[in-house]
Order: sequence, then C-alpha cells, then structure tokens
Amino acid sequence: MNDSGSSRSSVQGPPEDGLDINIDTDTAVALPPAPASGVGCRFPGRSAPGGATATLTGMAFLQLTTIIVDVYDEAIDFFTHALGFELVEDSPAQSNDGRPKRWVVVRPPDAETGILLARADGERQVSAIGDQHAGRVGFFLQVEDFESRYAHMRDAGVEFLTDPRTESYGRFVVFRDIAGNRWDLIEPVGPA
Repeated sequence: MNDSGSSRSSVQGPPEDGLDINIDTDTAVALPPAPASGVGCRFPGRSAPGGATATLTGMAFLQLTTIIVDVYDEAIDFFTHALGFELVEDSPAQSNDGRPKRWVVVRPPDAETGILLARADGERQVSAIGDQHAGRVGFFLQVEDFESRYAHMRDAGVEFLTDPRTESYGRFVVFRDIAGNRWDLIEPVGPA
C-alpha cells in the first residue's frame, strides 16, 4: 500500500511488446514507451504514474472532417461555387443498413484535408445540422487575398455574421456555411 491507501505494482512486458503497464487498484493504464524520435502526442489525463506519455508516430495529415448537410447538391454548389472548393469525389454508397447514400468530398484547391458532406440520417443528425460546434466557429478557411475572396463570397450570397476586421493575427470575418456552421475567413499576418 502507498500513502493514498491503494496498492500499485509495475510490470514491463517483453521488449518486443513495447508496453509498460502500471496497475493501481483504482485505475489501470497501459502506454507504449516514447520512441527516441518521431512525432509526439501527449494525451492530457492519460499519462501513467511517473509522467510516462503515449507517443504516436507515422501520422501525415488529417484526411477528412465531416459536415452534416440537409441536401447533397445544394451543399456541393455552396462549397464549389461560393467558397471555390474542388469537388474531389461524388460516388454512390450505402448506409450501414444498405440504404443508398453518396460519398461526397470537397476541399480547397491544393489542400490535402477534405470535407465529407454527409446527408443527415435520423433525428439526432438532423438536429446537429448547423450546430456541429455548439454555436462556436468550428472551421477556419485561410486565404492569401482576403479582400478578393471576401468580395467573391459576398457576391455569391454567403451570409456574413460580422464585418471584416483586422486583429494582431490577421484580417478575418465570420461567415455561415450552407448548413449553418460558423467559419472564420482569415488572412494571417505575414512575416515582418
């Protein structure tokens, strides 16, 4: 027993397993040891006793994020025309229970990360349309020429929630996408 009244033991697995296991009567945590090099990622609240952390390697980029929409074609039109994104994919697919749906991916030109436009399926998803980030800005569209992109979007009928303004980090404006989610259109301050 330790000072807190719980008992603890530590076990190290075989070297090929790469696991250090610390067992406590209240919790059990199994984390791989940190590699000597590579991309590191600490998970708050998930460190083993003594401060060991989990480290992930081999991640290249975030491939997709999802925006729940009401109608595919209206969402495609908004993202490709109003925002100038590319339509990367629009393929027939099936839901988990065999119903038809579409796999629709858009992304800014030359970007690696795309947005999966997913049609709402069921009451819970319908209720999330336009509120995926609980009223906060959840997406940030960085541009090189704020004024021309803003003018294009305004002319395309995009709903802006604020007037453009300049802060220490750049010029930005908040807008709403076709589903109702809030975005920042931002041109960061360049190097001095």
